[in-house]
Amino acid sequence: MPQDLMQKIISLCKRRGFIYPGSEIYGGLANTYDYGPLGAELKNNIKAAWWKYFVQGREDMVGIDGGVILKEDVWNASGHVKNFKDPLVECKKCHKRFRPDKLESETKCPECGGVFTEEKLFSGLFKTTIGPVEEEGVMTYLRPETAQNIFVNFKNVLNSTVVKIPFGIGQMGKSFRNEITTGNFIFRTIEFEIMELEYFISPNDSWKNIFEEWRNYIHKFTEIIGLDDRKLHDVEIPKEDLAHYSKRTIDMYYEYPFGKDELWAVAYRTDHDLSSHQKASGQSMEYTDAKTGKKYIPHVIEPTFGFDRTLLAVLVEAYQEEEVKGEKRVVLKLHPDMAPYKVAVFPLLRNKPELVKKAREAYDKLKREFMTEFDDHGNIGKRYRRQDEIGTPYCVTVDFDSLEKDDVTVRDRDSMKQTRVKIKELADYLKDKL
Repeated sequence: MPQDLMQKIISLCKRRGFIYPGSEIYGGLANTYDYGPLGAELKNNIKAAWWKYFVQGREDMVGIDGGVILKEDVWNASGHVKNFKDPLVECKKCHKRFRPDKLESETKCPECGGVFTEEKLFSGLFKTTIGPVEEEGVMTYLRPETAQNIFVNFKNVLNSTVVKIPFGIGQMGKSFRNEITTGNFIFRTIEFEIMELEYFISPNDSWKNIFEEWRNYIHKFTEIIGLDDRKLHDVEIPKEDLAHYSKRTIDMYYEYPFGKDELWAVAYRTDHDLSSHQKASGQSMEYTDAKTGKKYIPHVIEPTFGFDRTLLAVLVEAYQEEEVKGEKRVVLKLHPDMAPYKVAVFPLLRNKPELVKKAREAYDKLKREFMTEFDDHGNIGKRYRRQDEIGTPYCVTVDFDSLEKDDVTVRDRDSMKQTRVKIKELADYLKDKL
């Protein structure tokens, strides 16, 4: 069952140190999560792959890292204060609020069976106050998206680099939305990370062609992080449902266990943001064409990626259960570049000093080349099961033959095939495999 799969993934994430419930020792805080040791490594691997593919690997891209607190004027100019609102209904009995479009019944509360109030609009912005005295402080908002950092720094980037249109600015970072969440683990949370690009073009360029180029380029990212592109479905957003800044948006839905839902998107934001900031700030956001001398406000194509949703999709894609010799084997078949550990090194027996010493020698050599774990907990079978569950592609075992022949057993995660490899050739062997 799909929901049963979600529960298995949630259980594995906590048990193996990928993701923990937020504030758990105090009873938890709904829809907040902390990433554990393996989750932090998986996060870093996904981010590194994204940054390399979308920013470092392209001549027409640069990156920035903006703050999560911006002046209130930014959000007034962008339209978020006025337009960043969701229709919600409130249960008259338990007083919980829900998005009407996510309810199975429009009249009955899913929590207590009570009836709902009429729809009301609620702001999705998180307010905060700067200053030691709240009543005298400066009121602003935690950013609900990372895009505005890019727009307000557009001229700074132009003036401090050699970029020319068409070019893009990439960024990844925390965002916050004070919304009624629908659970599904880390799919929808109040604090989350976004990876997005603002690609600036001339208003005379064919935005439709550039839009399609980015759409295709985004789909190719699935292979890099180990997703099946056939499970990614492009959904055209109807004109009446477009965000206030968008002329066209395609949401890319992934097949999660709880159903198809939004993973990534690409939008044509026209010149809405730069024009709005020029008008509100009084600062020019125009670009001067070096060849013609013509000035214009650039238009924008925006690819955007929910990071936590991407990580969840990677886990869903990788999770598999297999029957091996009559027993169930749980394995995360992560893409090697995504795996938190690339290699694990074991001594066959932890109470044999000569084996531990030899295993330590192999570990010390490998950790210079790969993210490597030394594991001597439990018997060899339990170690294999643990490494399978955390997605480690290769396990290296030092046994008594290793003492005589100076070789080790290398076990492949996916095939479980075991190969003897000389220790002096081990790093090169694993480099070739990984």
